[in-house]
Order: sequence, then C-alpha cells, then structure tokens
Amino acid sequence: MSTGLLIIDLDAVVANWRALDAMTDCKTAAVVKANGYGLGAANVAKALFKAGVRQFFVAVAEEAAAIREELGPKPEISVFSGHMAGDTDIIRELGLTPMLNSVEQLTHHLETLPGHPFGVQLDTGMNRLGMEMQEWAAVAELALAQKPRLVMSHLACADEPDHPMNPYQLAQFKKMTDGITAPRSLAATGGILLGPEYHFDLTRPGIGLYGGLPFAQASPVIELDLPVIQVRDVAEGEVVGYGNVWQATRASRIATVSAGYADGIARILSDKATLYHGDTPCPLVSRVSMDLLTIDVTDLTETPKKLTLIGPHQGVDDLAQAANTIGYEVLTQLGDRYNRKTFGK
Repeated sequence: MSTGLLIIDLDAVVANWRALDAMTDCKTAAVVKANGYGLGAANVAKALFKAGVRQFFVAVAEEAAAIREELGPKPEISVFSGHMAGDTDIIRELGLTPMLNSVEQLTHHLETLPGHPFGVQLDTGMNRLGMEMQEWAAVAELALAQKPRLVMSHLACADEPDHPMNPYQLAQFKKMTDGITAPRSLAATGGILLGPEYHFDLTRPGIGLYGGLPFAQASPVIELDLPVIQVRDVAEGEVVGYGNVWQATRASRIATVSAGYADGIARILSDKATLYHGDTPCPLVSRVSMDLLTIDVTDLTETPKKLTLIGPHQGVDDLAQAANTIGYEVLTQLGDRYNRKTFGK
C-alpha cells in the first residue's frame, strides 16, 4: 500500500465503554461527535449499540445522519448545539433531541416543533454553551412543563481532579436543578472519574471510549502504520528535507515514509516525533512535509517496509504530548488518505 494503515479496534471501544459504565449506577450514553472522534461514527455507534448503548451525542445535527442511517429509529441522538436556525427539518426527519442552549433556542423549538423531544443545557461556569442562572430561572417552569428528556451541563476542568472548578460547577448545577424530575447529566469521561456525586442520571463519555486521557486505564483503540517508500544512504554532512534543517552527523540511512501534515501529522512534530520498527525507536528527522516524513533508520538491522507512529510503544496521548497538544486533536485530525481496517463488533 502507498498510504498509511489505520487499524481501529471496535472491541476496545466497547471495552472502554463497559469499563466506564461499570463505574456508575446510572445510564451511560456515548459521544460520537466529530465522526466518532475521527474513527468513523457509524461503525463506532453500531458496535456500541450492540453493547447496549441507547443514547448518542453529536455536536451538530448533520452528524446524526450517518448514525441514524446505520441504526434506524431506536437510539436517541442528542445534539449539543441545540436547535440552530435551519435545523428544524433535519431534527424532525431524523428524530433528533436538541440540547437547547438559550431562551431563543427554547422559543424557536417550541414554536417550530411543538411536542418534539428536547433537552436543556445549562451554563454552570464554563461560559461556552447553555443558559445561565438568571435565564434558566426565567424559563425553567415553562421548559420543565414540556418534559425535557435531559437537563445537562458540562465540566470545564474535569481532567484535573483537584481543580476547584469541579466542586464549584457541581454546586451550581445542583442549585439550578435540585428538585426537578427531569433526568440530569453533568459528567463526561473526566466527570465519571471524579466519582458518584457527579454522575446523576446519565453520563456521556467521549474521549475515554477512544483510548484517551483522562481515562488512563483505557484500552488502546488504534494503531497507525506508515509505509516506507524509499530508503537511502546519507553521508556524514549531507542534509535532508526542506530548509536543510537536519544534517547527518554520521553516515546514516534515511527512510522516506508516506504520510505528512495532510494526514494529520502536525508540522510541530518536525525533528521531534519517534516512529517504531518493532521495539526499536526511529527518530523523525527534518521537517514534516505535506505527504512525506524522513526517518533515521540507521540503527536497524534490516530495511523496514513500514514504521509505526501510534501503537504499543507510543499511544495517542504520547504523540499528543510530543506535539504539545491533546489526544482529542490527534484523533480528530486523522487524515482521509489512510487505508482503514476496522475490526471487532
């Protein structure tokens, strides 16, 4: 193959969902936004549905189409962005549950889709989405009379267990919702790990399903192998790649690999990343270019046919750390050119 091979283990996704579900005494949904964090929302949702998931969350209404087509009418699909202008038809036709974020969205939804299911999102301090305390106080009676499917908020710092924002948001959420009969949800992956007081009636794990932090015990979900196009001998003092930024300090063997920033391998990894041939680390040298990487394979005893960027010796978050980012970004930037091999449920 002339492009990289992205191996996706759906059994690991299911195992991670089951592990997170076992930490709670409430219902556990699954977040499959951004095309299932880059791994294919339809396949991920299908595997999780077989495992017992009956509620999925997406970022925007359009993301629900592939899941509804794959799974039919049975699962509930909730939309974090709520009921946006122009979404009315797709919400109706696909039977979606918008998480209404403002008084304006609530009014629009009740006027255009009376009787259609909805949820409510509250802002407990993140200042991103949701109704603030005073807004909610003004419309809570009206909204709750329509029997929302869920009242939720989102934690800003759940990946830092000792952060004071966590108990603050918990207290705010309870202040805004204690006494209501509608189901409540506050916790995504990090919130699940904070403990039972954050779980309420439903949790919404996302990154933990896909093998990422803060769920350190997660099973790895992907492997990324990149094919070697050419291996050349480089004399001491010769340069490699754009800008002459890497110069050989010894006689070297350089493998040119089919992948680059067009495939989601960030340019900041230039001269920083490590690939693996079996157990042997092989440093990326020179710049990450659009389609190619150059890797120092001098210390290998054989000519490699492929090198592994994400695998047993370097997980998603390890690569993210090298790129000064987070595992979420590594996953969601995985390129369309990879050959994808999905196995499992």
